[in-house]
Amino acid sequence: QLQLVESGGELVQPGGSLRLSCAASGFTLDYYAIGWFRQAPGKEREGVSCITRSGSSTNYADSVKGRFTISRDNAKNTVYLQMNSLKPEDTAVYYCAVVRTVQAMCGLTIAWYNYWGPGTQVTVSS
Repeated sequence: QLQLVESGGELVQPGGSLRLSCAASGFTLDYYAIGWFRQAPGKEREGVSCITRSGSSTNYADSVKGRFTISRDNAKNTVYLQMNSLKPEDTAVYYCAVVRTVQAMCGLTIAWYNYWGPGTQVTVSS
């Protein structure tokens, strides 16, 4: 059974760092592009970052460029989101999602992804 599980979310002070993990089971991530999304209370879910199946290309939302870094370790079947210089507006539930693709690209469009994890809460507050 294909499953994604996020972890690493917690309460952190502004300016702090967190590393989120997304572990896959029941399938191998080698053939999938992967995205990170987030949803703040009262707001729509938005794309944060994505990485191609090869790991050679990444995309970031303007709001996180220069602060967040996505990476993947296919040997561990895991994707990471390193988040630095966190701001209160980064507070949200963070989700990872995957789509099996042959394309050498990835996007931040929610509808493109077809498997989602349950999410992990990130709270940035003093």
